[in-house]
Amino acid sequence: MSTSDRSSDDRIISVLILGSGPAGLTAGLYAARAELNPFVVTGMEIGGQVATTDVIENYPGFPDGIGGAELSELFKKQAERFGAHFEFDSVSSVDLSSNPFKVNVYGGELLARTLIVATGASPNHLDIPGESNLTGKGVSYCATCDGWFFKEKDVVVVGGGDSALEEGIFLTRFAKSVSVIHRRDELRAGKLLQRRARENPKISFVWDTVVEEIIGSEAVEGVRVRNVKTGEEKVVPTDGVFIFAGHVPNTEFIVGQVELDEKGYIITDKYTATSIPGVFASGEVADPFFRQVITSSGTGAASAIAATRFLEDNQ
Repeated sequence: MSTSDRSSDDRIISVLILGSGPAGLTAGLYAARAELNPFVVTGMEIGGQVATTDVIENYPGFPDGIGGAELSELFKKQAERFGAHFEFDSVSSVDLSSNPFKVNVYGGELLARTLIVATGASPNHLDIPGESNLTGKGVSYCATCDGWFFKEKDVVVVGGGDSALEEGIFLTRFAKSVSVIHRRDELRAGKLLQRRARENPKISFVWDTVVEEIIGSEAVEGVRVRNVKTGEEKVVPTDGVFIFAGHVPNTEFIVGQVELDEKGYIITDKYTATSIPGVFASGEVADPFFRQVITSSGTGAASAIAATRFLEDNQ
């Protein structure tokens, strides 16, 4: 059934899920197994960020690893087996002032008794030459996900905040060396993280410097950097580039509708409930800390269970 069909026949969706990353797909599975016929608005790509990950080796049950796109497709097939419906569309706006909730997608308007927001968060990109075409080929935004692939290799970390140092320290478990490139001459990270990083013999710092280009054809070979004070440019050989310029939660469509924190993440309680009864949030859209496939999947399951209970209590 198409989005327009859903709107025109005036049917109200029991569980409407926005997003098809691990959280949205798992929510779809759990809601489908509860026989709630969930409707999943996927966004423009099944799997979200996970789909761009070449190999995932830290998701239980796959000892040899699995491609991000392949894992996402398995999630989707499992949810479809139990009756979840998927619509390739994107949300443009919502009206949560009354129930049923009104959700506008490009294909029309949807009405829903419960809503699970699982639209994720997008890493800030540097928007420099070489970044997009080498993503997954040495360019990464997650050390926990990809650090293992850089055993005894030289890597570069771009950033100077908590995430950059936390992930940089994590990378020293595998990499031969970690060069932290920061545009200023002092770090923004917490003092304890700074001390740990400075005391780590594998970590060095490149101050007052920005990355202008990531170099390589089939894989990362180096970065071209520029000193912001002197203007001097040079090429730094490296096997990997880890970019930690922050994440932006995909909540622009819901601003003013539910309570958000100062960074724009949706605030939830331990049951994934938001400030609006019947609206739940799972995955990275409400998680600036863990950002893992397994934790997103867990909160997706929690949201579906919570939505089921809400429907039972409000028949």
